[in-house]
Amino acid sequence: MRVLVVEDDPKIAGFLTQGLESEGYSVERAADGEAALEHIQAHRFDLVLLDLMLPKLSGLEVLRSLRELDTSTRVIAVTARSSVEDRVEGLDLGADDYLVKPFSFVELMARIRSLFRRTSQPLSRTLEVGELEIDRLERVARRGARVTPLSLRELQLLELFMRHMDEPLTRATIADRVWGYQFDTGTNVIDVYVNYVRKKLRELGLEPIRTLRGIGYILERDGCAISPTDPSCS
Repeated sequence: MRVLVVEDDPKIAGFLTQGLESEGYSVERAADGEAALEHIQAHRFDLVLLDLMLPKLSGLEVLRSLRELDTSTRVIAVTARSSVEDRVEGLDLGADDYLVKPFSFVELMARIRSLFRRTSQPLSRTLEVGELEIDRLERVARRGARVTPLSLRELQLLELFMRHMDEPLTRATIADRVWGYQFDTGTNVIDVYVNYVRKKLRELGLEPIRTLRGIGYILERDGCAISPTDPSCS
């Protein structure tokens, strides 16, 4: 597996490189955002460990450019910034996971294993439930002629709901299946993203996600929610 470590602190970069190479990974390093983009444009990587606070070009700018070029490379954002707003911004731009400094190498390896377990299965391009369809390649949701764009995280969250139609999903389950790690107690990142997805579905004329107080959320198969043009809804 080929890994790009993007980190401007030479001690941290050396620590990560040594550890990953000892686990059998092929590692390249970049010390700033511009160098990171040069590596990404020149080579194909399975995983990018991306510090968000970089010289010359920020990690968020690197992430945005990477996702414009490629939606399949796994990215773990590695940063000292731990606020909910920072997490949302990085995840919304397409990071697959978020690791806050300081962290142990054991935790990093667990995150990497979890990430590749979640993304290793081949998937068809589209998924349909009732009148709702998602297109993974174009990263959009459709209902008939209506189309709305989805961020990578919105796409992953909506797909989880569609694959578990009529099943209550707890916040812990959503965190594990979509983000691959447990959120701090009291965080509202999941609720924020559910509301993002709800807004996108409303643009399509759908209202299928219901809040289960004290439990989580459920995407209901009810024809009037997911297929409002069904004759039975009149």
